[in-house]
Amino acid sequence: MADRAWRLAIQNPNRFACLVPLCGGGDPPYAKKIKHLPVWAFHGRQDDLIPVSESQQMVDALHSAGNEARFTVYPDAKHDAWTETYRNEELFRWMLGQQNNR
Repeated sequence: MADRAWRLAIQNPNRFACLVPLCGGGDPPYAKKIKHLPVWAFHGRQDDLIPVSESQQMVDALHSAGNEARFTVYPDAKHDAWTETYRNEELFRWMLGQQNNR
């Protein structure tokens, strides 16, 4: 279930202004479907449910597709990356700066 945000965006690529997946892997072969979508992914390095490498692979696939996706890894966080993420005021400013012009 951790990849639901990625899946939702891939299935509805023109519905959202941006994507902020937390601790989810994604499906790199479909990255091109959301290459236009601003993405900022977050993951805990110590996550024992979903390896951080799964998010890294998706972000790498987006970069290969021309997307400037951001990726923040919390060195001491486990699967609970959302606690730190939701304290990040920069994230909310970034989200409010996105527009869906599609």
